[in-house]
Amino acid sequence: MALPSVDDIRALHEKYAPTRQVFDLAHTHCEIVWSIAENLIGHAAPQVDADLVRTGCLLHDIGVYRLVDAHGHLDHANYVRHGVLGHEILRQEGFPEGIRRFASCHTGTGLTKYDVVTQGLPLPACDYLAETREERLVMYADKFHTKSTPPKFLYAATYAQHVARFGSEKTEAFDALRAEFGDPDLTALATRYGHPLV
Repeated sequence: MALPSVDDIRALHEKYAPTRQVFDLAHTHCEIVWSIAENLIGHAAPQVDADLVRTGCLLHDIGVYRLVDAHGHLDHANYVRHGVLGHEILRQEGFPEGIRRFASCHTGTGLTKYDVVTQGLPLPACDYLAETREERLVMYADKFHTKSTPPKFLYAATYAQHVARFGSEKTEAFDALRAEFGDPDLTALATRYGHPLV
């Protein structure tokens, strides 16, 4: 599978970002997620396709732009849709399913059809689950940084506390990812980007 360059991915973000501020927030987050995944590849996951993981990290949140208006206001009520919206953008741009899935299958620790139906989520009723090791790593690395105001890095224990409100199966899924990939070292990244580590 041919992978886009870092410059190609940046240009795609610039194409879809409605404002410079939203571009800076989302693209920086994607770069941070790649840095976290890269750290984990070096320690716990050397057998993954690092180039594919980089592409997945840098593209996973491309759908956020479809939820932001021209004034930079985010549609919080539909935020859970950003993955499927990203999948659609990547489809329109001609990317294969193996890349599009990084957008649609990174939310939380995975969304099932049961989650969609029982929670009344504004998504087509199907599973959105990371399947390959590369998909799982991108999903996992994403859990350690938020695009909140201000953006933050999260300790594993902080995210575990957050995900527990969605049920024990989500906690177990996060624990399984921790067992598979380990905990990233976030201190240097938090210092580099000036985002708090909570």
